[in-house]
Amino acid sequence: MSETLPTSFTFTPDNLATAKQVIARYPAGRQQSAVMPLLDLAQRQEGWLPIAAIEAVAEMLEMAPIRVQEVATFYTMYNLNKVGTNHVQVCTNICCLLKGSDEIVRAAKEALGVDWGETTADGRFTLSEVECLGACVNAPMMQINDDYYEDLTPESTKAVLDALKQGKTPKPGSQSGRQNSAPEGGPTTLTELSFGEKA
Repeated sequence: MSETLPTSFTFTPDNLATAKQVIARYPAGRQQSAVMPLLDLAQRQEGWLPIAAIEAVAEMLEMAPIRVQEVATFYTMYNLNKVGTNHVQVCTNICCLLKGSDEIVRAAKEALGVDWGETTADGRFTLSEVECLGACVNAPMMQINDDYYEDLTPESTKAVLDALKQGKTPKPGSQSGRQNSAPEGGPTTLTELSFGEKA
């Protein structure tokens, strides 16, 4: 049975107020520059970007709907189809691949029981393959909603996903305990603050 797509979209009162604040940041005549943040706001409200939301943003910014559609289809961060509550995006680009992303992919597929582009039966997880997410130094990594999980192993990948399945919030960032993007053994330079205090 095919799912009925929404035929209309309206920002919630809070999101409408936020949208107006975003638009006001741009100089007169340049309000269309707010298209990306407004698409993001609509996606956060709906969980994805139905055509109705794209058209509503176009109307609000006095743009042709096709111009807003061009933006939404160009950037991969916009979801033009429904995704699960947890959108699991695994990077398979060169740095992650060299650090073992194939194993991370296998672990994620096993843990979730789905393949690329699929959503679990309960609607909680969608698995997507993505290009570079800009955390190459801490490869391999995956992004789940707004959080990055880095320095992954198959075991830590499954642990993150299992925690989410149990309704817990796994700690984002390096899963190996690395401090930000410092070397794996810890910082080797700038290890002292001013006046000889240890970092």
